[in-house]
Amino acid sequence: MTPALVVFLGFVVWPVVKAIQYSLYNWRGYGPMVDFVGLKNFTYVLGNTVFQGALSHNLIIMVLSIAIQLPLGLGIALLLNRKIRGRNLLRTLVFVPWVLSEVVTGVIWRQMLQADYGLLDTLLGSIGIPTPQQGFLGDTSYALAAVMVVLTWKYLGLAIVLFLAGLAGVPEELNEAAQIDGASWWQIQRRVTIPLLGPTVRTWIFLSMIGSIQVFDMVWILTGGGPAESTNTMATFLYSWGVDRNLIGVASAASVILFVIALVFALTYQRLVLRRDAIDYVPRKARKAATR
Repeated sequence: MTPALVVFLGFVVWPVVKAIQYSLYNWRGYGPMVDFVGLKNFTYVLGNTVFQGALSHNLIIMVLSIAIQLPLGLGIALLLNRKIRGRNLLRTLVFVPWVLSEVVTGVIWRQMLQADYGLLDTLLGSIGIPTPQQGFLGDTSYALAAVMVVLTWKYLGLAIVLFLAGLAGVPEELNEAAQIDGASWWQIQRRVTIPLLGPTVRTWIFLSMIGSIQVFDMVWILTGGGPAESTNTMATFLYSWGVDRNLIGVASAASVILFVIALVFALTYQRLVLRRDAIDYVPRKARKAATR
């Protein structure tokens, strides 16, 4: 286990320790760290309205990602799990966006959403539908919604593939037994298939939740956090303040806060949701009944 432990300490634990150290100093990334400020950087970040807006954007992205991708991914996965013509081709097509890198996806969609000459503006203008003068990514009323469209297009394929993998593990005998008992296709999905798909769904929700909290590259390429901070996330905030403004102490404090938020979400979800999928998990009602 020594090689894996060394890698973990070097690439996970040590950067976290250094980020905590940097966050306690007023440091610009060069020269010795001598201006110790304690928790002032954390106070500044938490009281910063830009960071507060970035945190709210992360939460909005997290909620909308689950609310949109879960029913869409589950519905498409149930459809592609049936024996239909071209099923393998359709499975490949829905997975292609996730295979593309975030940089390639961001550049393609940024060109498509450009004002005046972008593909979407051109198509909508040809049928008489007005579009924002600055484009969808340049208007504060539409920018976050446009980012959500791109994120959904990019990551929906992962949800579909995970759900298809989960559906492959559902025993066909149960579906056949329900069909013999007179259940319709929808009743079989609702009462047999989807409940058995629960562990896969809960795992995907965990991945989507953590990814939404940490989202950076797609937002940075599409909007850079703008316009007017309307699409800023915690990751773009710390990058902007650390790289563009050289306020390493403030950016490190933001990174530590981001780490703590992600860790709290992960541990809480693990405790309340993923715990039920453990082999040795016993529901609370069963434990109370056993102690009587």
